[in-house]
Amino acid sequence: MSSHHIIREKQEPALYIHKLGDFNEEYLGQMLEWSPTLIVNSSEYEKVISLGLKVDVVLNPSTRQHYQEHTRLIEKMKADVLEVLEFLIEEGYQAVNIIDQEGQLSDLIDYMPDITIVIFTSNTKNYAIKSGFKVWKPKGTEFKIPLTNYFEATNLVPNEKERFEVSKDGFIEFIFAGTYLFLREYYDPT
Repeated sequence: MSSHHIIREKQEPALYIHKLGDFNEEYLGQMLEWSPTLIVNSSEYEKVISLGLKVDVVLNPSTRQHYQEHTRLIEKMKADVLEVLEFLIEEGYQAVNIIDQEGQLSDLIDYMPDITIVIFTSNTKNYAIKSGFKVWKPKGTEFKIPLTNYFEATNLVPNEKERFEVSKDGFIEFIFAGTYLFLREYYDPT
């Protein structure tokens, strides 16, 4: 028996490649599995198409560059990530995955009520949560959590790397005051 999934446009998070760096190509392939809208910073365009990918949107394109047919070009004046978020919100997207060298989310807090943002680096997944957030994680999963907010979490203990670690396979629940808590989750991309 086969299963078929119907993907509605904009149901899957868009993918914005800001800085690809040494991001694991196999993990990138998994992120592209459901054919999300692929947005690329013009500085990364050549590298992305060399991987055989079809680019939907290029941000701040170069006049010296030739782009794939049917690629939308967007020229903006603000910081690249902010422009992408504004574009996606205007287009009706609910979520975006961003690949970058840095996982800095706090600068994007003004956009969080309108779109879910997850930033991936070569070994971290960075996202904001609301109080009451609950997720299942295997034992040993590590988080870096800024200690600017007081928070309580079940199944999480501090470790020697100044991070928090899941103490046993199971759910973690976060309770805190404030609007968002920023999590940096470490993963092995191989």
